[in-house]
Amino acid sequence: MAPPVPLLAVRGSDGTSLLRGPPHCEPHAAFQRDCRPSRCVTFSTDGTLFGWCNGQNVSIVNPSDGAVVSTFDLPKTALLEFSPLNNILVTWQLYTKTQDSPQGEANLQLWELRSGRLIKALYQKKVESWCPSWSEDEKICVRIVNNELHFYEDNDFDSIANKLHMQKVSDFALSPGGQPSKVAVYVPGSKGAPSFVRLYQYPAFGGPTAALANKSFFKADRVMMQWNKKASAVLVTASTEVDKTGASYYGEQTLHYLGVNGETALVQLSKNGPIYDVAWSPSSTEFCVVYGFMPAKATVFNLKCDPVYDFGTGPRNAAYYSPQGHILILAGFGNLRGQMEVWDVKNYKQVSKPQAPDATHFSWCPDGEHIVTATCSPRLRVSNGYKIWHYTGSVLQKWDVAAGSELWEVRWQSLPDGSFPKRPIKYQAAPSQLGSTQAPPTQAYRPPALRHLPATPSSKLHEDEPPQDLRPGASGEKSLSKSALKNQRKREAKKAAKQEAKPEPEPPTDPAAVSNSQSEASIGDAEVEKKIKNLKKKLKAIEELKEQQASGKVLQKNQVEKIQKEEQLLKELQELQIGQ
Repeated sequence: MAPPVPLLAVRGSDGTSLLRGPPHCEPHAAFQRDCRPSRCVTFSTDGTLFGWCNGQNVSIVNPSDGAVVSTFDLPKTALLEFSPLNNILVTWQLYTKTQDSPQGEANLQLWELRSGRLIKALYQKKVESWCPSWSEDEKICVRIVNNELHFYEDNDFDSIANKLHMQKVSDFALSPGGQPSKVAVYVPGSKGAPSFVRLYQYPAFGGPTAALANKSFFKADRVMMQWNKKASAVLVTASTEVDKTGASYYGEQTLHYLGVNGETALVQLSKNGPIYDVAWSPSSTEFCVVYGFMPAKATVFNLKCDPVYDFGTGPRNAAYYSPQGHILILAGFGNLRGQMEVWDVKNYKQVSKPQAPDATHFSWCPDGEHIVTATCSPRLRVSNGYKIWHYTGSVLQKWDVAAGSELWEVRWQSLPDGSFPKRPIKYQAAPSQLGSTQAPPTQAYRPPALRHLPATPSSKLHEDEPPQDLRPGASGEKSLSKSALKNQRKREAKKAAKQEAKPEPEPPTDPAAVSNSQSEASIGDAEVEKKIKNLKKKLKAIEELKEQQASGKVLQKNQVEKIQKEEQLLKELQELQIGQ
């Protein structure tokens, strides 16, 4: 049977339409375009339903033939979502109070989709985590209420089947797939106690050994929890609002790994700076992290949190795996120029390097062959439109909105897993009348006064790091044992350090021309660097002691005294760094 043709929903100031695509997206004949501006659009998980709210009512249709399934008189609806098996429609509107209802009206509503009957009306003041989470078979539904989790079974919302109450639960993530369902819960730290994330298997919440895994950590104001597709592990990105060392405007981030088998780890990143994006591979066996001060690094890790492949440095802040998991795109959107690096994941070979300037949206088509990038309002109010690409870098279609209009959102139709097979990767650009937009080589800035002079080699602010295959045996090291390989790397590092330490031969100069102050300054700088290194070493040891203390280990008196000196050491480090 031929695979289905995906649809693309387009929402803007001129209304809502469905396009039948790629490679060339044309208006879908079965869907009558709604000319009224819509507040939201969504597809069901299997793509058999499409819903939108146009400020007058919520409409649900079958996108294949345009047949109306249900219509709800809900003009204030701001968000809507389908349950996994399409039994329930969830709608949310802003929580408001009036003189007639000082308590406010229940703004989260659950509707039986086929009959249009209201099942339950609930209060949900915050837009964060507004939608309840279902298991794939709809056996379990969970939502957070007043710092505890409420579990419902078989879509019976009149009775709470289970509760999970732990101090102050502020976030959760339900595992994908069917039974047995697992849930990751986050409890922020307070009064010197660490924050922690725990994994549970429903409904075993009681007892000290009920948790499948537990990871505690400091420096966390908020977290983002991401399950892999097989629900065997979760990645936790912990973030602080402010970096106390002053090194980053974006605060501090750390990445933690928790497996349902009880294994936990701190993912070690080889460059300091923010964590921009974390993406699981659809295979659930590896994940990609984009991190570090610009130019950012991108590294693929396995389930042991060992680096597998390092893509080097570049202008990037996002990672996107194709639905089949065979292609990875590293991109730099937002305040970057929109450069995209397309990689063959199996062979770690670059396929193309197109550029989509001013793009505010990126998403893969379910076929794993095409992507859409868009410039949408209100992020950017000029040059709104979208482009359909082939992953080889060819632009297949370009559409710009009419003057005075805005594009708000584009969204691919969701389709079940396995709808499109994994196809062999092509390296030759797909034929297109619009051609490709390979990123031009960047040139160093030259002031206008120097542009008439011949170009001279200029030193870069940052040296670009090339990609590096970190898999065992990738560099001919397969025959060596782990210990031998470790010793060999130590020897190479020692040799490289000696080479760097050797003074380069200089032409003879007048001894009087060399000032003593220069040599004294270099000695002073070396001493400062040494002090900074020692302070960082002590602070790292304190962090390890705090982690041990958080896990319940009783510390000795001298270890407690070390922790108490942390603030003093941080102050010394800051003074030394300012004085450099």
